[in-house]
Amino acid sequence: MLSQKLLALTNLGAEWVLWLLVILSFGSVAIMIERTVFFVARRPRDVDGLARLLLSGDLAGAAAAVGKQAGMEADVVRAVVSHAAKGADALREVVAATIEQGRIPYERRLAFLGTLGNNAPFIGLFGTVLGIIRAFVDLSRNPGAAGAGTVMAGISEALVATAVGLIVALPAVVSYNLFQRALRRTTQRASALGHAAVASLEARPTGGR
Repeated sequence: MLSQKLLALTNLGAEWVLWLLVILSFGSVAIMIERTVFFVARRPRDVDGLARLLLSGDLAGAAAAVGKQAGMEADVVRAVVSHAAKGADALREVVAATIEQGRIPYERRLAFLGTLGNNAPFIGLFGTVLGIIRAFVDLSRNPGAAGAGTVMAGISEALVATAVGLIVALPAVVSYNLFQRALRRTTQRASALGHAAVASLEARPTGGR
């Protein structure tokens, strides 16, 4: 009874799976564009210059350099300027908290790309399996040369689902890896700025007060 219901599902073939993959691909492209704009808009202008200002203790100059710029590095500089009077130990924790909090908007929607990249081939394979089952069901209903031709045509159409799944997965995997790499570099730059500020405070004989 259950097998009959499952066989009824195969009558839909792989076409609905193809449409699902197309919809997912449009979603992934939209996320790639949005994330690219997000990362580019938050790219720092002169991290080395900021690090030199922080190492020299010129907090006012560092604050003026970042201005209203968005991004994790700028957030760290502003946190340093706001909390430097609390001392090096407190500032170290403030910088770590700022970086952890700043990662959240950078990671947004990346899970979708990672999940799609890992599972789109399986979705395509599922469509292929459905298409092959339907082809053999058609063969059982139409035995002979005509049925064999129908099976071959059905299998060739079903294999398209696997190909589409791979086509959808590859850009998602590549973009996910690129965004993760960009996030790691952003985190490293922000951490370096925090270390520069802490080092400057620890170098002061008064303890940064």
